[in-house]
Amino acid sequence: MSILKLHYEIDGEDFTRAGEASASVKKRLRQLGVKPDVTRKVSIALYEGEINMVIHAHGGDIDVEISPEAVRMVLADRGPGIENIDQAMKEGWSTAPDEVRSLGFGAGMGLPNMKKNSDEMQIETVLGKGTTVTMAVYL
Repeated sequence: MSILKLHYEIDGEDFTRAGEASASVKKRLRQLGVKPDVTRKVSIALYEGEINMVIHAHGGDIDVEISPEAVRMVLADRGPGIENIDQAMKEGWSTAPDEVRSLGFGAGMGLPNMKKNSDEMQIETVLGKGTTVTMAVYL
């Protein structure tokens, strides 16, 4: 398998399309014959990040690189940044507004699930400018 690069633009606050990028990557991984457990981990990590971009960050861009070694994902948003990463990594902690919670989102599991389902994860955030999350899942 050669390196495959995919790019997705995420529209902030559009819950009707939230999850399309992660579903597309999941389909592509299945077509490539990637092991189901790896496909599941990538799908969960990417979906959680995609939903966070819709809820908190006014959208952004997702770049995915699939190589024989790993699936690497870079999620760069245009949001307000994360004030306290340690607190945001705690299960159940959320800054999602009530209207988002009423839709069934914002339970505070996004970043913890991203960490749990990736083999590498880095968060770079600048208040007022946005956040970039880089993840890798090894094949």
